[in-house]
Amino acid sequence: MPTDPLIGILKMPMGNLRSAYNAVYQNGFDSQFVDKDSNLDDLTHLIVPGVGNFRAVMAHLEEDGGADRVRAFATSGRPVLGVCAGMQLLAERGTEGGDTPGLGLVHGAIERLPEDPGHILPHVGWSPVRFRFNHPVLEGVKPGRDFYFVHSYALRGAREDEFLGETTYGVPFASIVARDNVIGFQFHPEKSQGNGLKLIENFCLWDGRC
Repeated sequence: MPTDPLIGILKMPMGNLRSAYNAVYQNGFDSQFVDKDSNLDDLTHLIVPGVGNFRAVMAHLEEDGGADRVRAFATSGRPVLGVCAGMQLLAERGTEGGDTPGLGLVHGAIERLPEDPGHILPHVGWSPVRFRFNHPVLEGVKPGRDFYFVHSYALRGAREDEFLGETTYGVPFASIVARDNVIGFQFHPEKSQGNGLKLIENFCLWDGRC
């Protein structure tokens, strides 16, 4: 990997593009927005942000070839980060808007969280994340810190060796997932103050190996 990281941020029909860009910028790294016409060869890392309906966003990615380009980038061994809906897209399938195949970069399915009077959806606000094992992207962040969430669906049925971080909102769910050079955060690190920015910094310095 080149000495100086160059972070690609995938353009999405709905998403936190500017906040993702600002988080990378605040950590002192160069980044650029990329779409179906962009050359990804010079990128060292790729961030897949996103806010919105799983089926609609996945359909957009499939239609313009973005899904295959993300899969190819991951296959190259370069680090990939999914944030919020971007993490959900990493899964094998999602149920929001109807059963829909995902990118298939991690195991499990995106399912609606159960709702009760004490746990109204969407889950909005700060919740702790329990780290289940060590990972380079978590380095320097204390376990059990709070991060900022906005979601109604979450990854369920994660494989044990990919289930990196756990949060409970009525039921436990995978709030961080990792497989080889791919990692995803269900929360918004770019809105999670110092700890979130540290995760972004660690990702930008990560070589994709664990």
